[in-house]
Amino acid sequence: MANRSLTLSAPAKINLYLGVHAERDARGYHRVDSLMAAVGLADTVTVAPAQALTVQTVPASDFPMQKNTAYRAAVAMAEHYGHEANVCVTIEKRIPLCAGLGGPSTDAAAVIVALAELWGIDRADPTLDDIARGIGADVPFFLHASPAFYVGGGDVLAVEYPALPATPVVLVKPREASVSTIEAYRRFDEAPVPATALGAIASALRMGDAKTAYSLIHNNLGVISAQMESQIQTVLDWLRAQEGIIAVDVCGSGACSFAICDTATTAADLITAARQNGWWAVATELISNTVRIVDSKK
Repeated sequence: MANRSLTLSAPAKINLYLGVHAERDARGYHRVDSLMAAVGLADTVTVAPAQALTVQTVPASDFPMQKNTAYRAAVAMAEHYGHEANVCVTIEKRIPLCAGLGGPSTDAAAVIVALAELWGIDRADPTLDDIARGIGADVPFFLHASPAFYVGGGDVLAVEYPALPATPVVLVKPREASVSTIEAYRRFDEAPVPATALGAIASALRMGDAKTAYSLIHNNLGVISAQMESQIQTVLDWLRAQEGIIAVDVCGSGACSFAICDTATTAADLITAARQNGWWAVATELISNTVRIVDSKK
């Protein structure tokens, strides 16, 4: 392994469209149509040479490192490519957990990208997608450009679209709210919520028509999450009542929601008001890149 330390930016994602369907594939996974876009809120992941594989988070996590998706990604990369993953992975966490923002997935993708770079593996190698898919459904997205459409269980790349404008986005999450994705799917199975047709938003994105695409944002799993956690619905209703808001929906299975704003000023005012309500809130924007290396040191 090259004796280098890499620092990567591992951004969060929002779902411009999430359509969960009742039917399942051979693995038992629901069929999922997922149209994701990356935002500027990001974890910082540093991968440095070490005597053995270790993963640490800042602030420290309260579960064993072996359960961290970044650890699992390193092990999977080592097993497939026949290398020793003798690295220390340090994750500076800014993306909240259990928020639907893809925090664990982007961290895992960062480790895949880092080890591929250190081991001289082409980032376009389709095996990297296979490894990512084995870690989690959203992980492959963070290896490619944004926005992109995923099918299958929401883990198979179907289409990459032209980059969206750097549109202001506000993320809002009730501080104590948490949604189990497994439980959300279970509730969905009990009372499925139909997904809207995907064609219109896909067509708008293909044409680079962001305004139309934003008007068609949809998430049928988010409906279930808002039923499970009333604070999510409270945030959604509040966001939709604010001025200068273009679109509002739940991030993945929640518990965070997002608002696409007309201006950065609207976004700044919105986070001030949201924080006054006692909620976690940040202002960010849509970005065209996903995981990327930002520093390399010998």
